[in-house]
Amino acid sequence: MANPFRHPYRVTYAECTVGNHIYHSRYLDLLEAARGEFIRSLGGTVLQLQESNLIFPVIEARLHYKFPARYDDLLAIEVWVTAVEKVRLNFGHRILNQNGKLILEAETFHVCTGLDEKPKRLPEELAEKLKPYLNAVIVGNSK
Repeated sequence: MANPFRHPYRVTYAECTVGNHIYHSRYLDLLEAARGEFIRSLGGTVLQLQESNLIFPVIEARLHYKFPARYDDLLAIEVWVTAVEKVRLNFGHRILNQNGKLILEAETFHVCTGLDEKPKRLPEELAEKLKPYLNAVIVGNSK
């Protein structure tokens, strides 16, 4: 079993509220960026998948906010696969700050479709690349 994919990210001023914490909805953007880099690490891009008539709309997202991330924090966004099924693909996520403090836990639920938005089977080649990350071993602090 693999460790989760880790994407480093530094919080920008534009993402923060007057109270100096990331605005809650911006975490979805961070998760999307990390999933995109995860796909890139497997040897392709989200755009290449789209050009081959394959998209993965989010059909549900669950976020559990644990601690605020602040301007200039260096975050580690972890991504792993929680389900690879016929037309379903789900991801687990954790965000930790530079001190190992758990910021957020999340899961996103996706359906595999073509550009016509009709469900289609996840290609076997992609499913095989994802399987090592299925329920990856989570290591590190979650203070």
